[in-house]
Amino acid sequence: MSFGSPYPDDDFLTGGVMARRCTGWLIDGAMIVALFLILWGVLLLLGLLTLGLGFGALGILPFLPFFYNFISLMTASSATPGQRIVGLTVRRDDDLGPPTGFQALIFVLVFYLTIATSGLLLAVALFTRRHRTLHDLASGLTVVRTGALQALTAAGQGWTMRDGMSAP
Repeated sequence: MSFGSPYPDDDFLTGGVMARRCTGWLIDGAMIVALFLILWGVLLLLGLLTLGLGFGALGILPFLPFFYNFISLMTASSATPGQRIVGLTVRRDDDLGPPTGFQALIFVLVFYLTIATSGLLLAVALFTRRHRTLHDLASGLTVVRTGALQALTAAGQGWTMRDGMSAP
């Protein structure tokens, strides 16, 4: 702790994030399945109405989860709907600003690459500081509790996540 900051360590922002991330991921999974089924029905109807010409549009369905996550990270809340429900947001690791488009792209690509390789690589979060996963580390992002971030902002405190100390 330095400069009289009331927030002595990273645990203020990242405490309890792992369980919330898992819950948010389940909520997002359910939402993606619902969107997938709705879009599938609409595209199937389009294919039938165009006498088969519209069936090619069904090829966009595998990209739905990717776009769901990427577009969600680019919103003002910097979180997927599931993350918002459980009180999480995705922020840059160095200054807690919202992610850039490139960082969000890397975050989502590495996440789905990790999932494609059985998802066991997500266990990295059990051993890293702030419980960051490979896609967090590769993109330079971190997942923090929204309430703690709002309290930090309301208190007018700076925060540098790199060293876990308050900025001057």
